[in-house]
Amino acid sequence: MNNPVTREPVLVAKGLRKTYTTGPQDVTVWQNIDITLQPGETLAIVGASGSGKTTLLNVLGGLDSLDAGQVLLAGQDLHALREPERTRVRNRKIGFVYQFHHLLPEFSALENVMLPQLLAGVPTAEAMRAAMGCLQQLGMLHRADHKPSELSGGERQRTAIARALVNKPALVLMDEPTGNLDQQTASQVEELMVQLVRQVETAFVLVTHDETLARRMNRCMRLRNQSLVEIV
Repeated sequence: MNNPVTREPVLVAKGLRKTYTTGPQDVTVWQNIDITLQPGETLAIVGASGSGKTTLLNVLGGLDSLDAGQVLLAGQDLHALREPERTRVRNRKIGFVYQFHHLLPEFSALENVMLPQLLAGVPTAEAMRAAMGCLQQLGMLHRADHKPSELSGGERQRTAIARALVNKPALVLMDEPTGNLDQQTASQVEELMVQLVRQVETAFVLVTHDETLARRMNRCMRLRNQSLVEIV
C-alpha cells in the first residue's frame, strides 16, 4: 500500500501501561506503549498468544481501563471521559470487528448493520440507506434480509465489517477478524479488507497472527516482552 498523506493524527497513545493483580502481585502486561495513527493509515499488531494484544486493542477503544498514559482519539482523551460520554464516542467514532462476528441472531444482516446508526439517533430511513450502502460495498446487499444463521462464515464477517463502518468512524479496531474462517474464506475477506482501506479515510488497527496479512498494512508492530516495537 502507498503511505497516506500525513495529517492531524486520528489516534495518539502515549505511555500506556496495563497491569493485573494476581494474588499478592501486580503483573505488568505491557508498558511504555506509544502509537500514532494518521487518517487512512493501517497498523497491524502481531505477537504471541498471551502477549496482551487484545487487551491493548480494548484499551485503545476505551473498553478496558489503563494504569498509566493517554489515548487521544481525534485529540479527545478517551479515558478522561465519563462512561456515558465514552460510550457515545465509541458508537460514533470507533468501529469494532472481532474474531467472532457478534451479530444479533434475531435480526437480519441489514438490521444488524443499521444498529450503530439507530443508537446514534439517526432516523430509520437514513440508517437503512447507510446500512444498504455498506452492505453493497462489501458485496452483501443480496443477503441483506438473511439472518446470521442463514449466512456463511465469510458473509457473517463481511456483515460485521459493514456494521463497523456504517457510522463512518475515524478508527476501526479489528481483533483477529479472519481467525474463525477457513483458509479460502479468510483470504477472500482479507482481500476485501485490503481493498476497503484503499477506499476510505478511516484508520485501522488490526491484531492478527497472520503475518502475511500484517505485512499488507502500512505499518506493522510486534508486542513482545511488555513492549511494542516497529517491524521494518
